[in-house]
Amino acid sequence: MAAPIFAVDTLTPLDTAIAVLYVAVIMPSAHFLGRRGVLAVSGTCIALTLTSFVIVHQDDWEGSALVRLIVSLSAILITSLLTLRNQQVTSALREQANLLNLTHDAIFVRDLADRITYWNHGAEELYGWSRAEALGQTAASLLRTRFPDTPARIHAALLADSQWAGELTHFKRDGAQVTVLSRWSLQRDKSGRPVAVMETNNDITERKRSEAMLQKAQTELAHAARVATMGELTASIAHEVNQPLAAVVTNGEACLRWLGREVPDLGEARASVERMISNGRRASNVIARLRALARRDDPDHVALNLNDIVEDALTLVEREADSHHIAVQLDLQRALPDVSGDRVQLQQVVINLMMNAIQAMAGVSGRARRLAVTTRQEGVAGGAGCVAVEVRDTGIGVDEAGAEHLFTAFYSTKKEGLGMGLSICRSIIEAHGGRIAFAANPDHGMNFTVKLPALKEPAP
Repeated sequence: MAAPIFAVDTLTPLDTAIAVLYVAVIMPSAHFLGRRGVLAVSGTCIALTLTSFVIVHQDDWEGSALVRLIVSLSAILITSLLTLRNQQVTSALREQANLLNLTHDAIFVRDLADRITYWNHGAEELYGWSRAEALGQTAASLLRTRFPDTPARIHAALLADSQWAGELTHFKRDGAQVTVLSRWSLQRDKSGRPVAVMETNNDITERKRSEAMLQKAQTELAHAARVATMGELTASIAHEVNQPLAAVVTNGEACLRWLGREVPDLGEARASVERMISNGRRASNVIARLRALARRDDPDHVALNLNDIVEDALTLVEREADSHHIAVQLDLQRALPDVSGDRVQLQQVVINLMMNAIQAMAGVSGRARRLAVTTRQEGVAGGAGCVAVEVRDTGIGVDEAGAEHLFTAFYSTKKEGLGMGLSICRSIIEAHGGRIAFAANPDHGMNFTVKLPALKEPAP
């Protein structure tokens, strides 16, 4: 390229700054030469310019020729400096891009039309598309993205905060599904206008699968604990079922007697049948509750009143308390706001706390055995607050060493205990957005408190 420019500048009688065309030699050199190479090309172009000037104007150094020389040399020098500066910036950007290729995260950049403009090595490894295949593609279409919310809302949040994070579902080139923790960063120009989005995705598919397996194991363990608790409550369950059944038999016999009279007393017979139906439904309700406890269903969160949960649980443990001569005291706040939860799981928590209290008082002598269950609303200022269930006993309590491990799995203060009851209770309550705590009573025994977020204020 330099040779024809030198020839034209030297051999033609044009009164123009032909040497300015050397900038077309210097600029492309930056793509395949280093800093020293660009300087060498620039020096060569300056030397050719001066050589041509000397050859053409050796006898006549007119003013216009000198001006053309100065213009040409200035153009060459300025172009050289700009080319070196651009080469330096490009090199820095390339090094930064290489650093992004070192990370295991999938990183790509897309413009506001969702077209991919950068695709790092981590993205190639995760999704299976090469850089050449991904560039220019629409990200959402290429990856078949499933969003946790509408794309419009996510885009609005990104524009408002200049960043967004959440879980996305993508599909690889081979069709495999992958779950990623995605973090978006919005790039703006000097005037503050959004121009591009950098998306960093971390594969959490295995973690999500492990969490699902852990949740399944916890559900099965909670089910096993419920079945074990039902075994402990066999006597109470038998009593709760036999009592209405015995009433059905008694009322049936009475009905036959009323009908066997010389003049059948249909009114009394009807009343006996109605009592039979009522007791049959009572037995059916007990069995339904037991079946719910025995089932291994997925949690079903609905609006619940904790007073109802406590009363249902007490029905099953009341006979156990009577057999140990334990007085049960209920102090249930009226008009208690509802909570969102699974009836069976919350009933399991209350039953477990009551049974622990009863067993803690089984061997107590010389003082009253008292199980107190209280419900109340707390923290109502500025919102619905929470609903608390408190289970207090006058049992043997727990020493300081044992208190540190009460919620630890497989730790038990009872010889025959599995040590899973309180651990499961805490998992259930935390999954409901609540918390469970305990404290030693000033006199005797322990006090366990469960707090769950309330849905709304109670109706007046």
